[in-house]
Amino acid sequence: MAKGNFRGGPKGGGMNMNMMKQVQKMQQDMLKMQEEMESLEHTATSGGGVVTAVVSGKKELVRLTIEPDAVDPDDVEMLQDLVLAAVNEALRKAEAAAGESMSKLTGGLNLGGLGL
Repeated sequence: MAKGNFRGGPKGGGMNMNMMKQVQKMQQDMLKMQEEMESLEHTATSGGGVVTAVVSGKKELVRLTIEPDAVDPDDVEMLQDLVLAAVNEALRKAEAAAGESMSKLTGGLNLGGLGL
């Protein structure tokens, strides 16, 4: 077994404090990024723009616009499909933006297993 002081000593203690400061800064940066992401809105359309969905960075639907031309009482299923397509695309945009921001913050590290 190798001999040496891995826990204490001047260098070991300094490294731990430095690491703690880095972790605290990353936590602060993550909170700031989360607040910024939650304030953003992501928009998607379907059916050539007759349905528009807007979701927040919290991944909540905040606005849904349906042009009167899209409403056909004889084809309600088409309207339902258009709404689903627009909402799902807006949610994908919100998810992609969150992932991109997290990747920038963590330098590409996969921290998913850490609950981050």
